[in-house]
Amino acid sequence: MTPATPAEPVAHLTPALWERAGRRLLRKALAEFSHERLLSPEPLPDGGWSVRGDDGRTEYRFRARRFALDHWEVDADSITRHRDGTPLPLDPLDFFVELRGTLGLSDTVLPVYLEEISSTLAGTAYKLTKPEPTAAELAGADFQAIETGMTEGHPCFVANNGRLGFGIRDYHAYAPEAASPVRLVWLAAHREHATFTCSADLDYDTLVREELGEAQLARFARTLADLGLEPADYRLIPVHPWQWRNKIAVTFAAELAQRRLVHLGEGEDHYLAQQSIRTFFNTSTPARHYVKTALSVLNMGFMRGLSAAYMEATPAINDWLARLIAGDEVFRATGLTIIRERAAIGYHHRQYEAATDRRSPYRKMLAALWRESPVPALEPGHRLATMACLLHTDRAGHSLAAALVARSGLPPRQWLRRYLDAYLTPLLHAFYAHDLVFMPHGENVIMVLDEAGTVQRVIFKDIAEEIAVLDPEAPLPPAVRRIRVDVPEEERLLSLFTDVVDCFLRFLGARLAEDGTLTEDTFWQTVAACVTDYQRSAPHLAEKFRRHDLFAEHFALSCLNRLQLRDNQQMLDLADPSAALQYAGTLRNPLHGRGDG
Repeated sequence: MTPATPAEPVAHLTPALWERAGRRLLRKALAEFSHERLLSPEPLPDGGWSVRGDDGRTEYRFRARRFALDHWEVDADSITRHRDGTPLPLDPLDFFVELRGTLGLSDTVLPVYLEEISSTLAGTAYKLTKPEPTAAELAGADFQAIETGMTEGHPCFVANNGRLGFGIRDYHAYAPEAASPVRLVWLAAHREHATFTCSADLDYDTLVREELGEAQLARFARTLADLGLEPADYRLIPVHPWQWRNKIAVTFAAELAQRRLVHLGEGEDHYLAQQSIRTFFNTSTPARHYVKTALSVLNMGFMRGLSAAYMEATPAINDWLARLIAGDEVFRATGLTIIRERAAIGYHHRQYEAATDRRSPYRKMLAALWRESPVPALEPGHRLATMACLLHTDRAGHSLAAALVARSGLPPRQWLRRYLDAYLTPLLHAFYAHDLVFMPHGENVIMVLDEAGTVQRVIFKDIAEEIAVLDPEAPLPPAVRRIRVDVPEEERLLSLFTDVVDCFLRFLGARLAEDGTLTEDTFWQTVAACVTDYQRSAPHLAEKFRRHDLFAEHFALSCLNRLQLRDNQQMLDLADPSAALQYAGTLRNPLHGRGDG
């Protein structure tokens, strides 16, 4: 089967592919909603499980294996649907309608959520048309082949590829899995309305010269001059092509008419959309920066715009963190680096800003940032891979993580420990030594592998929007104080328990156990040993280890899908993320009782 083409934009929407996509999504919905205790599966006499709809008559039956952290591995092929005992065909959209009360889907949220589910299903169906490398083949692939080869998206969220606002041709042009080359649109923004900030080791002229080259800059300058405008009065902004056509050209029409904004055309370089969809990797010149753009589509609980005001402090925050990491011997020993967001630009539309508050999507339509590429700092013989790949399984059910272990030639426990030393140890040190937390999910972490597939070090990215200092008294430079948040003492350790243990290691441990690579007990014993070794290396932090105990018997279950089911257009206020968290009791900590390493 061949992938859909622009000439046949919905060739992937066939009964067979839709059925396969639906089973995958229902598998995830049953697993993650059970994990979050939205569903309470009842055991069946045959060893299976049953979930009933709101009417009490509709029933979903399935088989599943259960792992630590109340993790469910549901067998997609085993799922059946019944009403009053009579079999019915599976229909994922019916599932959410039939359980709308159980899932807490309001009349306002439900139709939008159904649209997100439809889009997610369509994306899965498209991926099923693509020739897919085996896990073993992908384990030896290059950075962008791995990036565009990911099929699952966020491991927790069920509706994780909504992208509401994209039409079908936009999907083929801009979805990461479509892997279509993209040329960014460039606008000139009058300096009175544009705010540009950059790292201390950079300036505007240097940035645009390195990113665009002299010939392109000269072409843009001629366009402005031909309109009777002075190029020195303008700053250049890269724009997502979708955003230009669907938002800026219409919503910012007055700015264009008054020449406060000027359309300059497409740039010359080709880019690939990354898993985060609004961030682009330069494939023409990989050493050039990533470009992150505003994109006014709804995806996974947020409109994916960029705030001009919020972006202003981004380079300063990145500079501060880079200095902190470079000056800390523990960070240096782990090999941790970040790819800095070195420059940001945002356009201020005076009327929209006067008419709205800081959270309005109208304030997030025209901004961009430049993030360092990891390619120039890559050591000979090393390669890059997004950490999300560790949770990928191919169509035969084989784990890419297991394939990397096999390729490395190392004993599985040794491979895992090297990965944890590179990934988990820096997170432990950041939390306990600096009260600093990241959002270290699979898409925000890049692994540096040797040719054999062993993790040598990791790179953190997406810094300014995703880090926080939890000490409200921490001394920070004025431009960086935005990242200081006041989180209740009892919630602070959830940055590790939820973001790392529950939302990533839970899945990795189950994958490796399912594949027969590593037993679940060995997996968590290895994680515990990594924590214990770090704690032994830092006796001066003993009081903090006691106060924030990673070996506690239980920790609060913080639920991501519950956030999206409650409000799928603004899940959280990023300025106060802990205020809206949704809890559902506690989870038994798989590290408990393993503190001796």
